[in-house]
Amino acid sequence: MTPAELARVRRRLVAFAEAMFEPVARADQRRWGECYLRGLMLDGKRKSIQPMAARLPDGDEQALQQFVSQSPWDWRPVRQRLATRMTTAIDPDAWIVDDTGFPKFGTASVGVARQYSGTLGKVANCQVGVSIHAATDQASCPIDWRLFLPEGWDDDLERRARAHVPERVRHRPKWQLTLDMLDELAGWGLAPPLVVADAGYGESGEFRLGLEERQLAYVVQVKATISAYPKTVAREVVPYGGRGRRPRARYRTKRSSLRDLVVAAGRPAAKTVAWREGTRGKLRSRFVALRIRPAGVKLRRAVQGGELPARWLLAEWPADQPEPVKYWLANLPAEVPLVELVRLAKLRCASSTTTANSKTAWGLTTSRVAASVAGTIT
Repeated sequence: MTPAELARVRRRLVAFAEAMFEPVARADQRRWGECYLRGLMLDGKRKSIQPMAARLPDGDEQALQQFVSQSPWDWRPVRQRLATRMTTAIDPDAWIVDDTGFPKFGTASVGVARQYSGTLGKVANCQVGVSIHAATDQASCPIDWRLFLPEGWDDDLERRARAHVPERVRHRPKWQLTLDMLDELAGWGLAPPLVVADAGYGESGEFRLGLEERQLAYVVQVKATISAYPKTVAREVVPYGGRGRRPRARYRTKRSSLRDLVVAAGRPAAKTVAWREGTRGKLRSRFVALRIRPAGVKLRRAVQGGELPARWLLAEWPADQPEPVKYWLANLPAEVPLVELVRLAKLRCASSTTTANSKTAWGLTTSRVAASVAGTIT
């Protein structure tokens, strides 16, 4: 870039930082917040405080360290401004639920434990951050974050004290952290056009019920073993025997798994769909879409004997596979086109790219940045 182009970028970055950090009370905190942001954006593999301070012409290691780890300031208004600005800029098709692992060698960092990380693809010693991304096919940006605290931290008083974890902060399942964030974002006046999540969240009946209760549209990946009925199933009443309570209408047909419903529909039900351009041309596969009635225990209890709602079951069934390989449930309208249903189900890839860029280019794996991006816990 030319000096003139660099100067324009610098002015835009400074203006962005000023707008984001305006709620911070002290001028010196706003100054070092802008300086820290420039440090993250500069080239350089290491994005911890010391190397960033060395690269910045106005860098001060002690001042930056104090801003990040010791100087108290309320991050919520800053995050609200960022979420509002990025949601407006991206105009998302969906909010994507995601989580990422931060590998650690020790045991002192808040939330660190031997746990599964989808990012790493295995069980490892790491922190896990849960996030919500505003996304389209072309762009994605995280707009809210939480740090997952494993159950083992609840009763480890010594480690909690060393890490300065407040007494009120306790383990919450990842799906509950996501609902908490959706409520927080709603409090900021932001609402998702659609919620997209992988099977780690979609398989939770509590999570899907939480979305239903908040009247939020969703497309969530699920496991093949979830139970359901065909849409055509009806509740039945057995004849009254004349004694005791009259029998109530209920579903008396045996429940099936999602896999069994799709396999019963057969390969002829699968249609080839191309949903977006990839690096090697159009991404395409074969999909089966059925209207079904999910029938998990929690959902049946929630409707209290009433009619189970009809939902979309989408299954990816490649031509070279003996059975479907992925499944999604969606509460979108019955008239939604198949290609749109597939595009939205596959939209989650956008946030994965953003998270990878954040780790490699902006230092998301450094301990202090990981704590702030995954969600401040203190």
